[in-house]
Amino acid sequence: MIYGIGTDVCDIRRMRASVARHGDRFAEKVLGESEFAVWRARGARWPERGLRYLATRFSAKEAFSKAIGLGMRMPMTWRACEILNERSGKPYVVLHGALKDWFEARELHAHVTVTDESEYAASFVVVERATPPAP
Repeated sequence: MIYGIGTDVCDIRRMRASVARHGDRFAEKVLGESEFAVWRARGARWPERGLRYLATRFSAKEAFSKAIGLGMRMPMTWRACEILNERSGKPYVVLHGALKDWFEARELHAHVTVTDESEYAASFVVVERATPPAP
């Protein structure tokens, strides 16, 4: 059963401006520990690839927050939600702390996809509930 759907489009130029203004502090605010390590590695090899990674993660977290119906308010926080990739490249959601507890208590499961093209990154998230809610 579908619990919620979220989508988001992010302007990569906006990410570029934020990183230029705030440096690593902006990425540290938005990215979880594992994501930050990937961002650093990608950005070291090719800075534009790092910006695209940051933009897709920002977009995916916005889409996820919409799909769960909380927006960016507790227990949803930037760093409590990570978008990682399987070896195949397929993205998946990893949650931490109170957000993980909230999500699991509702028996939810998320599907996420991300894409980027020149100036924009986009994400789509579908959140499912394992069983219908009790009456």
